[in-house]
Amino acid sequence: MSVPPQNSTVFIVDDDEAVRDSLRWLLEANGYRVRSYESAERFLSDYDPNLVGVLIVDVRMPGMSGLELQEHLIARRSSLPIVFITGHGDVPMAVSTMKKGAVDFLEKPFNEADLRQIIANMLEQAVSRAAEDATRRGHEALLARLTVREQQVLERIVAGRLNKQIADDLGISIKTVEAHRANIMEKLQVTTVADLMKVALHKPAA
Repeated sequence: MSVPPQNSTVFIVDDDEAVRDSLRWLLEANGYRVRSYESAERFLSDYDPNLVGVLIVDVRMPGMSGLELQEHLIARRSSLPIVFITGHGDVPMAVSTMKKGAVDFLEKPFNEADLRQIIANMLEQAVSRAAEDATRRGHEALLARLTVREQQVLERIVAGRLNKQIADDLGISIKTVEAHRANIMEKLQVTTVADLMKVALHKPAA
């Protein structure tokens, strides 16, 4: 089995203490950092969206169910991969939940090898998502440095407008457009138009 990514955590949410303990023992024995919770409410009160990890959650629990917890995480724009564990083979529920972003289902009693493989795959996804999020936040921070006029010029560069067309659009000289382009390239820390487009097209989430 591959080595768990550094600074990653497996979160376990299940009202059954025996299940929590057996999962924790298995995962910690395989080198994972684990946090376990007896309820979805306790997990949400402790959850830090900046942590990289994967969530293992029971579908049916007293209070907030696993499916309701998923809805809360979606509302928080969480990208945390989720693995549902259930003793109830409910195919329509599984299909509906997967469409909302859940990544897998495990039926009790689950196979130990299957669980390890799923967790490894999901943590790989989580690390990839975290890297993408960090890149997006970095691009947004760079874009925030632009003045309103520079943003207007950038929008037109992205749209494929030539310097003369941008000058006509904004009622400024071509030399001024060129100066703005140079400032934009410097502020966005890029040297080519291709790299400029990569930064510009990393739009903030709507």
